[in-house]
Amino acid sequence: MTLKKTGYLPRVIDAKIEEYLGIFGALSIEGPKWCGKTWTSLSHANSVNYIMDPASGYSNRERARLNPALALEGEQPLLIDEWQEVPGIWDAVRFDVDKEHGAGKYILTGSVSPPREEYSHSGTGRFALIRLRPMSLSESGDSLGLISFAALFCGENLEPFSADIDLRKLVDVTVRGGWPETLSIPLHSASRVSSEYLNLVSKNELFRSGDRKRNGAKLSKLLRALARNNSTTVSLSTLSLDSDAVQMQSEAEVSISRQTTAAYLNDLKRIFVIEDIQGWTPDIRSKTKIRMAPKMVFADPSLAIAALGLSSERLLHDLNTYGFMFENLCLRDISVYAENMGGAVYHYRDNSNLEADAIVEMPDGAWGAFEIKLGEHQVEAAAGSLRRLRDKMVSAGAEPPSCLCVITGGGFGRLRDDGVYVVPINALKA
Repeated sequence: MTLKKTGYLPRVIDAKIEEYLGIFGALSIEGPKWCGKTWTSLSHANSVNYIMDPASGYSNRERARLNPALALEGEQPLLIDEWQEVPGIWDAVRFDVDKEHGAGKYILTGSVSPPREEYSHSGTGRFALIRLRPMSLSESGDSLGLISFAALFCGENLEPFSADIDLRKLVDVTVRGGWPETLSIPLHSASRVSSEYLNLVSKNELFRSGDRKRNGAKLSKLLRALARNNSTTVSLSTLSLDSDAVQMQSEAEVSISRQTTAAYLNDLKRIFVIEDIQGWTPDIRSKTKIRMAPKMVFADPSLAIAALGLSSERLLHDLNTYGFMFENLCLRDISVYAENMGGAVYHYRDNSNLEADAIVEMPDGAWGAFEIKLGEHQVEAAAGSLRRLRDKMVSAGAEPPSCLCVITGGGFGRLRDDGVYVVPINALKA
């Protein structure tokens, strides 16, 4: 019997959690705060240990610090929530799985990735790592769910369909974000949630997990710089200059600023506020130079919007800026759907400026290329770019793509005569 909460909305990874509980001794479910890790895990657990329960002076945490094995008491699967507060719990779980063989013993959740030196063993073979992201549009009920992501990779025929969505509605769900607790509150309140989320990150969150000094004001500036460059391959130099808002006077100052920016970025990645989408490296014989700089995106577009202090009204009057936020939203959803299939998400750009907003590569090497375009008038050019990428890869010795797709902001879904899918983001599901 699980501990599923009333009102729990199913998540795409539910099936994977059940599958992995039958294979691995322990699961580690990680992701940003407030994305639903605890509620999702409770739906698969028979008991729970809240490490940060304030009862009796945080007695659960203090007992675990004295002896991490004490955190392992309970009916299995046992959920250990916010385990990273006592990193020794990881080793205790690994030791118990080694000692008492069996699957489905523990579920660990965490919103901070602790430094590797804080625990002894990687857990290889004992743990499975699962990333939970903020809700995709299909999980939040904002997608019609007319076509599955898997169907695109199977080459299924697609009868033309309409998935129209009012632009204001699309902007509103982007501003609101994929946070489960914001689905039932007014938009203006939901946007404040994202703003306060970043305030807490800037003032508190990065100061809890280490002894390095952090400047909240500088971090806030960096978050704004990241938001201005959201979904791009921005350099450390650009971010450091943008954050400091001054021209450095010497090479030494530039070097220090880069080091500080890199340290802050690493911290933001550890708490899953931002992530890198790495450049794709296809196995080809071509001498084409691929630009490997990662693309930086926020865990949820609502955070980038909040960092810039934007509202739905302002975004409606600045569709150029909204286009970058829309790309962030689509990359979030593509990541949810692709990872459910065991795939990984990359981006592509080479020295001829041929690019794809997303490349999804499956474990068997199958790949698909995606362009993200808000408006229907951009589809033709995007499809042409995808065809050129396909032809270039094939001529260089790569396997043909399983899928070429233009993701749009609503409108008509179809399979074009050239084999390129056109799919509104509000029509996709896992």
